[in-house]
Amino acid sequence: MHVDLDYFYAQCEENANPNIRGKPVVVCVYSGRTKESGVVSTSNYLARKYGVRAGIPISRAKKLLESVDATFLPMNRTYYEEVSDRIMEILRAHGDAYEKTGIDEAYLDVSSQTNLSFDSASESALEIKREVLSQEHISCSIGIAPNKVLAKIASDYSKPDGLTIVKPGDVSPFLSPMPVGKIPGVGRKIEEQLAKLNVSTVAELSSLNPNTLIETFGKNLGGYLYRASRGEDEEPVREREQQTQFSRIATLKQNTREVQEILPVLTDLVESVAAKMEESGMTGKSVAIIAILTDLSIHSKSKMLERPTSRRSIVQAAAKELIEEFLRSTPDAILRRVGVRVSNLVKQTGQTDISKFLDA
Repeated sequence: MHVDLDYFYAQCEENANPNIRGKPVVVCVYSGRTKESGVVSTSNYLARKYGVRAGIPISRAKKLLESVDATFLPMNRTYYEEVSDRIMEILRAHGDAYEKTGIDEAYLDVSSQTNLSFDSASESALEIKREVLSQEHISCSIGIAPNKVLAKIASDYSKPDGLTIVKPGDVSPFLSPMPVGKIPGVGRKIEEQLAKLNVSTVAELSSLNPNTLIETFGKNLGGYLYRASRGEDEEPVREREQQTQFSRIATLKQNTREVQEILPVLTDLVESVAAKMEESGMTGKSVAIIAILTDLSIHSKSKMLERPTSRRSIVQAAAKELIEEFLRSTPDAILRRVGVRVSNLVKQTGQTDISKFLDA
């Protein structure tokens, strides 16, 4: 999956200032030289209908919007990062592997947890969209495909609030009619060079001899363009930063508040999280459970352990205690999904954590 948060900065501003909803909103990077010097960072879709795009001068954007009641705001990066961090926590919990590629986008490998089922992946994507919208009031567009480059193209196919699935048999019909500019990384300069080769669509690009592309763009870029035009990409989804937590969330077989129906799912999640911790050589000191109710509200409870560990039995006992406490404290809660999170991670150095040998 590729998850792309729709017009993210502008959506954040609409949430912070509900009175500007329904108006063109433009988030700007002001240079400080004059009141209008600087460039547009992003805009909502209402502003885009008037031709406002990222990178154009603020003065140009104001002329395009002079006939409407538009709002121009300075970028508030700290605020956007806080919202992004919370959303990335949600995304991370839905993937076998997670890769953040920007403040407003990330890849998820969901191969194992969906058993390579596109139908299951679609259900997971819809759940992600509901959770992000319910918790942060941010819409997102998701592309599901066999690899990263296709997933990224798919996430941009139907925006905003889109969900596009590209199955292996649909790759060529999906890509062929697209302009080459839809391939990630293909900007105006590359488009101009391709135009000299009489190439304007992905189908035309895919029909070129790869040697021609390599001669024109070099081995790396030429090879990438050739593979991407065919929907080929073998790059794995991988964490780019040191992980700060491990978490997994699963949908219950049926909505319930019966602890005996929830505990087997928690046990499986703990097994998965503990395996990831051991694989990464990490131990954690904080354990939390995440409860998503039938109204899609999200709740969590956490506790600090005496010492960092990756031992399954300790994490399992803490998760069991927390879910029981949550159910007692919220007698009307009916769970739809449940999750486990271990944070406050510490990298093991020197000695191996002997506690991992104590579990059967």
